[in-house]
Amino acid sequence: MTTPARILIVGGGYVGMYVALRLQRRLRRDEARITVLNVDSYMTYQPFLPEAAAGSVEARHVVVSLRRVLNKCAILNGWVVGVDPVARTVDLCPHEGPGRTLEYDLLVFAPGSISRTLPIPGLAERGIGFKSVEEAIHLRDHVLGKLDLAESTTDRTVRARALTFVFVGAGYAGVEALAELEDMARDVCRYYPTVDPGDMRWFLVEATDRILPEVGPEMGRWTVAQLRGRGIDVRLGTRLNSAVEGHIVLDDGTEFDADTLVWTAGVKPSPLVHASGLPLDGKSRVKATAELVVQGFPDVFTAGDCAAVPDLTKPGEMCAPNAQNAVRQARKLADNLVATLRGGKRSPYRHAYAGSVATLGLHKGVAQIYGRKLRGLPAWFMHRTYHLSRVPTLNKKARVLTDWTFALLFRREIISLGAVTRPREEFEIAIRTESTFAASR
Repeated sequence: MTTPARILIVGGGYVGMYVALRLQRRLRRDEARITVLNVDSYMTYQPFLPEAAAGSVEARHVVVSLRRVLNKCAILNGWVVGVDPVARTVDLCPHEGPGRTLEYDLLVFAPGSISRTLPIPGLAERGIGFKSVEEAIHLRDHVLGKLDLAESTTDRTVRARALTFVFVGAGYAGVEALAELEDMARDVCRYYPTVDPGDMRWFLVEATDRILPEVGPEMGRWTVAQLRGRGIDVRLGTRLNSAVEGHIVLDDGTEFDADTLVWTAGVKPSPLVHASGLPLDGKSRVKATAELVVQGFPDVFTAGDCAAVPDLTKPGEMCAPNAQNAVRQARKLADNLVATLRGGKRSPYRHAYAGSVATLGLHKGVAQIYGRKLRGLPAWFMHRTYHLSRVPTLNKKARVLTDWTFALLFRREIISLGAVTRPREEFEIAIRTESTFAASR
């Protein structure tokens, strides 16, 4: 009897989850044992993060449980701290307890990416990214908390800081996050008698001379005009110089104070690539062939944000690190892995860029699909339709659709649950209060 092949998948994002899902459907139980290694036990559908932050979609509905959908795979949670492609081992450090070394016959290396930051004074202390569901939830609660503060304080300086929101980076994450949150904040101002939408200051800071490059120059200019028409201060060709103690300094000489700084200025491959022993290109991406195999290591596959995959539709270029490519690469990777396991022939990945869609708030959007340009309500509707079709599992599709349906019938929730990040605070206050009371008796 042949021993089942040991398949390790590093990463449970788009690539990791979709590869595992396809493998467990295509492989017989006696062909392979599939193990997925990921920090969390869920995959985040990132295109819905802006709507989760704005309260249009419940945050738990934009994440998919790996244990639920990958019921034929073993799921191990922790940090992968090293890969030895020669010895065919992966070192895993669980969240608690001793580390362990796992052996493999075939490896899928897809740790994804992290936020690309710069050594800007104050950024680490004041900034927040927008790449995870935790960040989206925190940002929603943070913005609502600042509106609560502005309504409650009599200090004009405190109020001005609370109502100033700065977003750095005008790619999809930055534009969509800002647009959705500004739309939400403007809508909920009706519940804050002393806060007028005009009291809020929203800044979008971009180092280049355009935003949303994926939708083309014309639609990018249209988007800038739309944002500025809503009172959003869009600064193109501008960089953030400092954010120490919340004092924002831009390289055009502008200075002001803000309690909110969101950093969405791009991503870079996971630092794990440097501890993988795999060949990297000049951008720290793993060098891959068109068949999604790591160069020089026929038993290691890779795809997604961490991989430099040749774009066969544009000779000499690499595939863009986006969800559109990641999902399609995952399917091709799984098929090529099965072919390798069964002694078949691998086929190359080829995908012509279809276009992009972006939401700019409720009933507002921008899109360019196969050269056709859409804006306003049609683009917003296309954004929702497309991503509803792409979100994994029927369960999540139904829940997201239900969220949207209820949003048509009822007003937004404006509850801030910021205290969830400090669950022991009330208990600690009770202990301190009781101690103080006992000492005074």
